[in-house]
Amino acid sequence: MKGERTVAAINRYQGMNLLKTLEIEILQLEADYAEAIMPVTEKHQQTMGYLHGGATIALAETIGGIGSYAILPVELGCVGMQISASHISSARVGDRVIAKATLQHRGKRTHVWDVNVYSGTTGKLISTIKVTNAVITLPTDSS
Repeated sequence: MKGERTVAAINRYQGMNLLKTLEIEILQLEADYAEAIMPVTEKHQQTMGYLHGGATIALAETIGGIGSYAILPVELGCVGMQISASHISSARVGDRVIAKATLQHRGKRTHVWDVNVYSGTTGKLISTIKVTNAVITLPTDSS
């Protein structure tokens, strides 16, 4: 995904990716803060009927990655390098979870984000996740 790095442009992107599969919507992008929301549907649940931890981690990595992408120059991008998650509680089908990402480190080669995921219904903390991104040079078009 190259081009404009705004909330509207990212939400408008039509490519097939996990962001679309999980129905993640970007709400806010700033220099050191990013926020996204994801519904909890049957496709987001684990076998016990709760929000799957992997879906929660995917939400956190998505908002941390987009947060980094949004603040990088156009010739740079990022890829996930490390994730550390602690699941505190969970959500059920019908809820929406909100990921709030705060930039902790903005280096030349890495960015580190603290992402807290909350229930949209109760406001309860669901998970706390640290996302480390590697900053990369994007390939140039050879055409």
